[in-house]
Amino acid sequence: MTVNITRDEELFEIFVTLADTLVDEYDVVELLQSLVDSCVSLFDVAAAGLLLVDDSDALDLVASTSEESRLVELMQLSAEDGPCIECFRTSTTVSISDIRESPAEWVRFRAAAEEQGFGSVTALPMRLRSTTIGTLNLFRAPVGELNARDIRAAQALADVATIGILHERTIRAGNETRDQLQHALNSRTTIEQAKGVIAFTHTVSMDEAFARLRDYSRANRIPLATVAAQLVARELII
Repeated sequence: MTVNITRDEELFEIFVTLADTLVDEYDVVELLQSLVDSCVSLFDVAAAGLLLVDDSDALDLVASTSEESRLVELMQLSAEDGPCIECFRTSTTVSISDIRESPAEWVRFRAAAEEQGFGSVTALPMRLRSTTIGTLNLFRAPVGELNARDIRAAQALADVATIGILHERTIRAGNETRDQLQHALNSRTTIEQAKGVIAFTHTVSMDEAFARLRDYSRANRIPLATVAAQLVARELII
């Protein structure tokens, strides 16, 4: 029997999931993937992606709901310009209601976003007090700003995730915090490799490959990064 849950119930569940990071061990990559997936499910957005700062203080992609949003964000990183970069630098929300009218210096971002069919974007900082660790980026197909209620809710989700990552014990130990974030970024690289293996082996899209990887992780209660590493090392076949 199919059970339908309301938007408020779904929002409550993702808040609980994020809050659990304060008391339980958790997989950072899986946590952030759940966050971006929930944003697309809950809010008026077509795609979402999340960037974290790495050892060299540059932003790198950790989680994305589609190859389309991933492409746009990677273009931003390569150009070192765009709303996500601006959001991280200023630790403030950056909302572009019409990508066609974005700043002239964001030419690469604008071209990539329009090519993928995105009309507007909102970038939200992942911050705790004076510490900003990344950005949550929400892409919409139509022109027009994301409504204020969705922005507040998405920012709240990003805030809870940030608190979970920057737990009190890691706030007191800066190196431990940086190591945790770098581990998440390194894990994502392995996951990308594993997606490529599955896509090639089964002749499926990268989105389908990731879905299969994640389904196996959840079904067997094995961290996503561990499954990916075993697959890349040829210790596992999916």
